[in-house]
Amino acid sequence: MITAWVQATGRMVGRQSAPVTYALIVACCLIFLISPGSGLNPSYGTGDELIAAQRAYFERWGVVPVELLGGKPRAALTALTALFVHGSWLHLLGNMLFLYVFGVMVEERMGHLQYLLFYLGCGSLALLAYAIAHADSGQTLVGASGAISAALGAFLYLFPKARVTSLFPFLFFLPLRFPAWVVLPFWVALQWAAAGQERQGPGVAYLAHLVGFSLGFVYAWGRRQGPSRVKASGTATEGDSQP
Repeated sequence: MITAWVQATGRMVGRQSAPVTYALIVACCLIFLISPGSGLNPSYGTGDELIAAQRAYFERWGVVPVELLGGKPRAALTALTALFVHGSWLHLLGNMLFLYVFGVMVEERMGHLQYLLFYLGCGSLALLAYAIAHADSGQTLVGASGAISAALGAFLYLFPKARVTSLFPFLFFLPLRFPAWVVLPFWVALQWAAAGQERQGPGVAYLAHLVGFSLGFVYAWGRRQGPSRVKASGTATEGDSQP
């Protein structure tokens, strides 16, 4: 698998050009910090008490396929709320890194409101698709991976020639630079291979990644935009970083 630090470069983006992306990152981080998942909130206790609190928290705000598809009112909004819930520090930091790198440029290209609706809509649909594929599962599914994968799909369409630096474990973590049209399809192929091996219900939501990526690419393609061009405003910086 790609245990990658992926860095998108080659485009200059203004610091104030992506308020929605930054707000999503802040919201996810704050929610995680006050949740039992972070282990930092003393009100949830420690040991078994903390584990029980984490389980209840994920079941309350995450997608439980059998409940969502069973029509339970409480589960109706979980395809949305689950986008802001993360299971561990690694889960959170990996997702936020990818969101920062790819989301900033996609937001600037799409516009703020459209990007927000795109992010929430594609993310929710990706989780719903995963729930349908695991309709009998009572395990929880949380995280923004489906929405962030949609941003990757849109990025591939909008910025196919952007240079992406990737670190691959099987190549001794040597930093190699390739166009997005090389790196991102390779990432999709890995997700596809992993999804084909899933047998036990929600774990790493590879199918949600694939659905989100496909939705993002198709949505960007459907907008029939011309060659990508991002305006630089104010002090500019290159986006650097990874899903």
